Amino acid sequence: MKAKDLLTLKDLSKEEILEIIDLSEQLKYETKHGIEHHYLKGKTLGMIFRKHSTRTRVSFEVGMYQLGGFALFLNSSDIQMSRGEAIEDTGRVLARYLDGIMIRTFDQREVEELAAASRIPIINGLTDEEHPCQVLADLLTIKENKRKFKGLKVAFVGDGHNMANTLMIGCLKVDMDFSIATPKGYETKEKIIEAARLVEKDSLGTLTITNSPEEAVKDADVVITDVWTSMGQETEKNLRKEIFKSYQVNKQLMSFAKIDAMVLHCLPAHKDEEITTEIFEEHQEEIFEESENRLHVQKAVLVKLMGKNN
Repeated sequence: MKAKDLLTLKDLSKEEILEIIDLSEQLKYETKHGIEHHYLKGKTLGMIFRKHSTRTRVSFEVGMYQLGGFALFLNSSDIQMSRGEAIEDTGRVLARYLDGIMIRTFDQREVEELAAASRIPIINGLTDEEHPCQVLADLLTIKENKRKFKGLKVAFVGDGHNMANTLMIGCLKVDMDFSIATPKGYETKEKIIEAARLVEKDSLGTLTITNSPEEAVKDADVVITDVWTSMGQETEKNLRKEIFKSYQVNKQLMSFAKIDAMVLHCLPAHKDEEITTEIFEEHQEEIFEESENRLHVQKAVLVKLMGKNN
């Protein structure tokens, strides 16, 4: 992996994504069989959180421990960023103490400014625009279940936000067809679509954008959804519930997908909103395997970016 950082999947080639998936499978096997893999012995990862988290914090902390390193939790309200220190200055300082930084925040620009100012690897743990670690976990889960990427169709139903943005790029990068259904006014931003169309030119997969959930899900091998109201959008919750109600992943919608279609959800799930309890529980093994896979893909990213050969 040639990249210094993981800010967005747009920066990774197909080969680099597949390298991460392959290493994730190796690390998952070693973890399951109690095989020690202290590839980051003596290394320290700083974790800056502007957004609350369960999976991101726990998986990165456990991942660094299993790799022989140490993860340091940095709540943004406890460090000088909360008092107005420029993010580039925070990056310059932390680069003198740490071997890498993971940041989970709102604005993608903050991640990019941190990376530009810092000489150590920066990992995007989530922004309002991108969620690369989650989508890598999704790709690993799809490969484990379907044993391939080429020829598969992935459908996303819901808000055209960070998960949709990153899935669009990630699926096309590994030659899967990707279709997305969003309500009018909640589509993916044009700059993301333009980037995805460029990826599509070099992909064996195709991109379909629609406002029809049925059209998006038709003959899908994988159906993915996410909450209708993300962090920072709480004041819109009631409005969004009304607008998105016909975008629920339920038994009727799943009848348009292939009979053996997977269902994934990055969690937390608001059951009986974006997905019915029935469909969630029917596919809970896939969903919680997807959640576990955050640990393994992030360990692979950490090794690729912070290992001895990098």
